[in-house]
Amino acid sequence: MLRARAVLLALLTALLPMAAQPASAAAAACAAPAYETYGPASLTGAIVGAAVHDGKAYVVTRGLKPPVVAEIDLATRKVVRTATLPDGPAAGEPEGAWATVVSGGKVYIGTYPVPDLYSFDPATGEVAHLRSFGANGGFVWSLAAAPDGTLYLGTYPNGRVWEYVPSTGAVRNFGVLATGERYVRAVAADDTTVYAGLLDKGKLMTIDRATGAIRELAQGPTGIGAIALGGDRVYAASGGVLIDARKDGTDTRMIDIGVSSFDALTVAPDGAVYATSRPDGAVYVYRNGAVTKIAEPPSPGDETRRLVLDGQTLIGFSGSGGMWWLDLSTAKSQFTDLIEAGLPAGAERPQSMLLVPNRALYVGGHFWMDVRDLRTGEKRRFRVPGEPKDLVRRGNKIYAAMYPSGQIISIDMRDDSIHSLGFLGHGQQRPWDLEYDEGTDTLLVASAPLGAALEGALSVVDPDTGRIDVYPDVIHDESLMSLSVDSRAGIVYLGGDVLGGGGTPPTRTSAAIAAFDLRSRTVLWEVEPLAGNRTLQDIKVHDGLLYALYKRNSGTWIALDLADRTIRHQGTLSGYGELTVHRGRVFAQTFFGGGNAYELGSTATLLATGLGDDWYTNPQLHFAPGSWDAWTLIGRNVAKVTLDPRCPPVTVGGTSA
Repeated sequence: MLRARAVLLALLTALLPMAAQPASAAAAACAAPAYETYGPASLTGAIVGAAVHDGKAYVVTRGLKPPVVAEIDLATRKVVRTATLPDGPAAGEPEGAWATVVSGGKVYIGTYPVPDLYSFDPATGEVAHLRSFGANGGFVWSLAAAPDGTLYLGTYPNGRVWEYVPSTGAVRNFGVLATGERYVRAVAADDTTVYAGLLDKGKLMTIDRATGAIRELAQGPTGIGAIALGGDRVYAASGGVLIDARKDGTDTRMIDIGVSSFDALTVAPDGAVYATSRPDGAVYVYRNGAVTKIAEPPSPGDETRRLVLDGQTLIGFSGSGGMWWLDLSTAKSQFTDLIEAGLPAGAERPQSMLLVPNRALYVGGHFWMDVRDLRTGEKRRFRVPGEPKDLVRRGNKIYAAMYPSGQIISIDMRDDSIHSLGFLGHGQQRPWDLEYDEGTDTLLVASAPLGAALEGALSVVDPDTGRIDVYPDVIHDESLMSLSVDSRAGIVYLGGDVLGGGGTPPTRTSAAIAAFDLRSRTVLWEVEPLAGNRTLQDIKVHDGLLYALYKRNSGTWIALDLADRTIRHQGTLSGYGELTVHRGRVFAQTFFGGGNAYELGSTATLLATGLGDDWYTNPQLHFAPGSWDAWTLIGRNVAKVTLDPRCPPVTVGGTSA
């Protein structure tokens, strides 16, 4: 019976007028399954906080929900126990913990993006939520234990230091350390004093534990990211300078370290200070007023979360998810991948995605690239030196713009080999957008500074020679969040952000769009389309219009006529995200409202909802050529979603409706 119906349907379809065929095709397309998922997009074993106690190391994962606390036997270098951090009562969920410290035999853990404090008891394996120190979106950036066991926490975005007494749960807030400061990035404590490193203001502050009196000990050239104590001296890393000061504020020395920055410090009993550098991850020692490199990077290009000295062995914890042991007598190191050591890998929030049609899907994570072969379904992953904030293709190579180094790398698709084209420099460590311009055969990078500065930059990169021409402050007193190139006209359009790297008051009130001529390397014009809208999250040029999404104004979008620079269309989406052009149409995927996709024209048309809010950077759509199938995420899983404008909106978790 079913076969007879199928034959009859085929005969009737053949007899239908030709004009009816498109409608039938559309109906068939809309009746097909609207989406399919393919498992986690990006697996990670990345860590943030780390501590050592009684022959064991304790690390906390980054980007997983819930975060995993892993206990590692330092003798066997294996993970022997894990626990998860339960969700606290405040809104939001923890995804990691930058701050860890041991006090009274327990491991204390400060989380983000809910700034909560937890404890892990190695004796019992018990995890306890102790207290919240702010609202969802905040961080416990740093945590230190005084000799008497009292804890001190540095938090974001209020730039405060808190005191917590484990035995009683008593809490004290020391108030504003510096006007406008958001980050207390590092803390240390001794019997009488708390030392706080401020990231925005670059100040090394002290707090009298008894009286709460605050004073400035030293001013660094940039943000302070690490502090260590040794004898009567305090050491602090501030960009390319190591601050070496007596604790009473006298005899302050500013030591040029000869590299971009130190990210971890530890002091030996003899007063030597061991440090690791960014962006390469090499090991240095500071002794007798001089800084000396003593070992090549045990984990090249990696961030070091903590250094611990064990006799003549230096132990390092790498942000990508590894540990290393450096023999100081031989300068030889050994590295252990924590996933291989038994750390359970999990799905993280991806940084970026790139589709190589009919070949592979690349997903950038934290220090790893996950690749799905579209021909076989096989998956592989390989290390990259940081977070690939954006990806583009040129021939057989993929190019990635990396955070936190501001490095541009190439990846050969044939063998996954990586080559560095160099660093943007000029303080540009946050590359937000990357495009390839066929007209000039160059890579174009939009970037922001790291820390309290306003000036972003446009960088033009020669992919063959590695030459990088950087144009700082191309939109005055704004960083760049996005760009869009018109190769035929030889113009790249730039989208600004008045907040810059954050932490310093903006001088402008409205984000600007600028047109930059790639031949003369000059700005042709600049306009502020919407007064009071401070951040342009993404822009895209299509058919004489420049489409723009704003970040901080409830999903505002516009279409700007490039001929007269007036707004032709304007509306509101559920949130901000990324724009893409496909088959002559403009699409957007956005955060919030469940995670939505739209087509933008004179108005916005909802195409899908329920995609989730699990991108780390902009939500993205990557269409397969000649189809309406877009590769993206549903939750943290790779997904292919059919976004046919002829069909009703796709509702993930339900049906097309």
